[in-house]
Amino acid sequence: MNMKMKLFSYNLADTFIHRLSGLTKLICFLFLTFAVMYSYDIRVILVVMVFSILLMRIAKIQFSQVRLMVIYVLIFILTNAVISFFFSPEFGTTIYGTSHEFARVFGISLTYEQLFYQVTKMFKYASVIPLGMIFLLTTNPSEFASSLNSIKVNYKVAIAVALTLRYFPDIQRDYKDIYLAQQARGLELSRKAKFIDRFKNSLLIVIPLIFSTLDRVEVISNAMDLRGFSKGKTRTWYTTRKFSRQDALALIVSGLIFIATVSVSIFINKSRFYNPFI
Repeated sequence: MNMKMKLFSYNLADTFIHRLSGLTKLICFLFLTFAVMYSYDIRVILVVMVFSILLMRIAKIQFSQVRLMVIYVLIFILTNAVISFFFSPEFGTTIYGTSHEFARVFGISLTYEQLFYQVTKMFKYASVIPLGMIFLLTTNPSEFASSLNSIKVNYKVAIAVALTLRYFPDIQRDYKDIYLAQQARGLELSRKAKFIDRFKNSLLIVIPLIFSTLDRVEVISNAMDLRGFSKGKTRTWYTTRKFSRQDALALIVSGLIFIATVSVSIFINKSRFYNPFI
C-alpha cells in the first residue's frame, strides 16, 4: 500500500509518541487543543503550532500522508476568513478598541485590527490540525479501545470508537477501488476532463460507496454477533499498554502548556485577546 493509501490510518513506527498509550495521547490532544481554542494570543498559538509540527517530525509522519487534509483545511480556513470578514468587517476594531485604517475597498474600511484578528483566527484553526493528525496516525485503534476500557469506559463504547478509527482507511480503500473501476468502464475522472465533468462523474462514485459501506457494516455486525459480542459484562484485550514514565512526562508537558496558555490570558493579557495596538 502506497503512502497515499495510508491517509488517516495507523502508521506503525517505533517512536516516543507511538509508545504512549492511546488514553495519554487523547488527554494531551485535548489539553493542547483547549489551549489553542481558549487563547487568541498569536504568540501562544504559534508556539503550540511549532511544537505540534515538531511532534509530527518525531512521529515520522510524512507530508504525503496529510497532504489531502492540509488542502481541505486551507480551503476551509480561507472560506471562513472571507465569510467572517464580509459578515463582520469591523469585529477586530470592536475587540481591540482602536481603528487604524490602511485601505478602503467597495466602501468597506480595511483596518490593521481586523487584519490581525483574521490572521490570528487562521493560525488558530491551522494549529489544531497537526495535533489531530498526530493522534489519528499514531494511535492503534485496538490499543486505544483498551485504554478507554481501563478507565471504566464501557467496552462496547470503546469497541465502537476503535471501529470508527479503523473505518477511515477502509472507506478510502473502497473509494479508490470504485474510482479505478469507474475509469476502467470509460468514466473520465482524470485531469484531462473539465472540472465540472470530473465533479459530476465523481458523484457517481458516491452511490456504490454508500452501498459498499452498508455491506461492510452488515458483515461486521454479523461477525460480532456470531462471536458473542456484548454477551459478557467484561472482556480481555489483546493489545494493551501500561501507563509508563513516558505517559506521565507527556501529560505533564501538555498540562503545563495548557496552564501557561491560560495564565498568559488571565495574568498578562487580562483577556483572551492579545492586543498589540495599545
